[in-house]
Amino acid sequence: MGITAYYPREKESIYPREVDAAAWQVLESHLSPKVKFIIGTDLPDPADYDVLITGRPSEAQLTASPNLRAVLVPWAGVPLETAEMMKAYPHISVHNLHHNAVTTAESALTLLFAAAKQVVPIDRRFRQHDWRPRYAPNPAVMLHGKTILILGYGHIGQHIGKVCAAMGMQVIATRRSLKALEESDPWAAVYPASELHSLLPQANVLVVTLPLTDETTGLIGEAELALLPQNAIVVNVGRGPIIEQGALYQAVKSGHLHSAGLDVWYNYPTDEASRAHTPPADYPFHELENVVMSPHRGGGASDVEILRMQHLAEVLNKAAQGEDMPNKINLERGY
Repeated sequence: MGITAYYPREKESIYPREVDAAAWQVLESHLSPKVKFIIGTDLPDPADYDVLITGRPSEAQLTASPNLRAVLVPWAGVPLETAEMMKAYPHISVHNLHHNAVTTAESALTLLFAAAKQVVPIDRRFRQHDWRPRYAPNPAVMLHGKTILILGYGHIGQHIGKVCAAMGMQVIATRRSLKALEESDPWAAVYPASELHSLLPQANVLVVTLPLTDETTGLIGEAELALLPQNAIVVNVGRGPIIEQGALYQAVKSGHLHSAGLDVWYNYPTDEASRAHTPPADYPFHELENVVMSPHRGGGASDVEILRMQHLAEVLNKAAQGEDMPNKINLERGY
């Protein structure tokens, strides 16, 4: 038993950033001898790989090897176009990695704390030696004793819930499949996703960790935001279009929401040249002091590539042992 895995990229260009030699050494040191790992920009000859490692496969890559049985996306989530494309290849399963769940959860918590305490505008003023905010009414929100609603109680959401419960917050959450959870969760009361509208009025904090699918696109709009209590906080580390951007902008600007912490957006640079001047939304969120903005970097950290390689090796080693590969994607649901 053994497998061949093909990564159709140069070592230096793994998505989304360059990977240093140390990360590749981690992969090599963790891989089972039963895994043959091929990296290159051209299809291998002969094309006899079992696992294709890419988030955006081409038709040539999917059809070149008669042995191909799995596509492994080397990050969390699956691009919508990839999920749609793979429906034409029902004999090839699709999997992804959850290596950055903890770092994404930490970023969500960072955004929450910064938004609740209004850290960014206070920091900006104090850098100008302006002490007046200290003597003005304090806009900070105390989180202890408040209720947080986490949409998407998977790896990321569960870590957020654990931390917030330890802080004395009441944690409620939604999850599509309750069967995947243990019979009782010590940190949160977990409800089916269909209970969203009954849960929103309880939520002083709403955190979105959901993947983007047909079902979740536009899930939170004007009506849903209006159900949140006055002075609630919204944090989104899932995908931008899950929350309707116009409705979110108006809810924050009007003061219905206390604040928002956003790591995911609606417009992204299309090439390297546009990275320095691409507005992330169609609305001027940057003009609102009660919005904390982050350029979709929540899953990153200085050692995240090491984690990626460790998880990649774990998944490939399981396949080489004849075990089921973890993190299989349901293409109809998109996650």
